[in-house]
Amino acid sequence: MASILLAFIGATLLLAMAPGPTTAVILRQVLRAGRRAALLTIAGSQIGLLGWSVATALGLSALLAVSEVAYTTLRIGGAIVLVALGVQSLRRAREASAAEAAAETAAGDTSGWRAFRVGLLTEAANPKAAVFALSFLPQFVPSGAPMLPTILLLGMVWVTVDAAWYLGLVSLVHHARRAFARVGLRRRLEQVSGLVLIGIGASLAMERR
Repeated sequence: MASILLAFIGATLLLAMAPGPTTAVILRQVLRAGRRAALLTIAGSQIGLLGWSVATALGLSALLAVSEVAYTTLRIGGAIVLVALGVQSLRRAREASAAEAAAETAAGDTSGWRAFRVGLLTEAANPKAAVFALSFLPQFVPSGAPMLPTILLLGMVWVTVDAAWYLGLVSLVHHARRAFARVGLRRRLEQVSGLVLIGIGASLAMERR
């Protein structure tokens, strides 16, 4: 079990490092609203990831693997969430002034529920996370081990590794945040993050299984 667990930790770390919707949203939060908002977004995303692990343990996410309607519904929902966040970023980039940027940052730092909800929705509306959990987690269940508790344990390990990666990433970006303090550069970053989120959302919407 120890060797399997080590292999699993290595695999989940590589997964966390691969850029995707969650990474884009978390980086957007730390640059726009600060570390507190980013941490709450991480918390929301990890609750979503844990939810998919539990669903896998209970066999619920198998529905997404076999039902085209369920998969498509979740895929379109996730795409809408990402595109909406991207459009919001582009709108802020167009409208922001120095005073507005400062006010927005202060407001973002206190909007804890909103930051948490963004992370939760991004992960919960990602059908790839569900299907991947379904195909990924069972591979690391040792022969003869009870399926339900083992997958739940692996899910907790997955969440821990994933969260650790994002916490390190947020800390690094936060310490470099002063370099992004100028409003002109902040606008540019808002534009880039907005286009990235819209691109990921559009890719998800047009994806074929």
